[in-house]
Amino acid sequence: MMDVNAVTKNIEIKGERFPLIDVGAGPVVLLLHGFPDSRFVWRHQVPALAAAGFRVIAPDLRGFGDAPRPTDVRPYRRPFIVADVLGILDALGVKRSHLVGHDWGANLTWRLAGSYPEKFDRVIVLSVGAPTSPGWDTIEQREKSWYFDFFLKVGLAEKTLQADNWKLFREWSRGQGDQDRYLRDLDRPGALTAALNWYRAALTPLAPGEDPLPRLPSSDRIRTPVLGVWSDGDLFLLEPQMALSAGVMEARWRYERITGASHWMMLDKPEELNRLLIDFLKG
Repeated sequence: MMDVNAVTKNIEIKGERFPLIDVGAGPVVLLLHGFPDSRFVWRHQVPALAAAGFRVIAPDLRGFGDAPRPTDVRPYRRPFIVADVLGILDALGVKRSHLVGHDWGANLTWRLAGSYPEKFDRVIVLSVGAPTSPGWDTIEQREKSWYFDFFLKVGLAEKTLQADNWKLFREWSRGQGDQDRYLRDLDRPGALTAALNWYRAALTPLAPGEDPLPRLPSSDRIRTPVLGVWSDGDLFLLEPQMALSAGVMEARWRYERITGASHWMMLDKPEELNRLLIDFLKG
């Protein structure tokens, strides 16, 4: 297992510092994590991809890990998160890359692929299907997504998740993923609010008086080859929202199902996932 702290560098974007992993040589693979993770969640994928002949870049995204953690919602609005990712690639001199995202990182990956197809060669989304997939509209998925609305409740969500030694958070996550790391990271001042702001920025309208957002190029059609991977032990996301993402594709779509893994398939079934990643990226 790679010690990601030993290979971290910092990239400065508009006065803010973003830590990241940057190892290997060859075609670039950019790894985007989700909630409530950091670059560390990719610890099994980074060495495997580097050994397979790729340059692997895995940043801490805004609000997570050791990245900037503003507590206002606006810096987490989609155009600013996209600008963070594009700024990291520009700072590293990367013109084109492959793109892999999980959870909120997968949602961001869909948006990047739709908006900037000229920048990404192949795309892999883990757990989260296309934003316009009809699988999101089932009552079963709406029931699974109950916490989306709860996370929008500023102050109440923070207080309730942390109460009784993070009792609700532990129950919500069922101890899966990097549980101890999450609790250490989120216990830092402002960190929980920063992480929850991904939900608040994506799911709430602009506040009264908030300036209009920068416009992004956008398309609901994906013109880059995509591999979607879903795991059957996912307690938050059901299969249709991923499997039905084929409807947004204008390029090749491949769907794979990993059995016996939770939402955090990269930790539970790393060798199986790594084989899928390398096979698809090498084409």
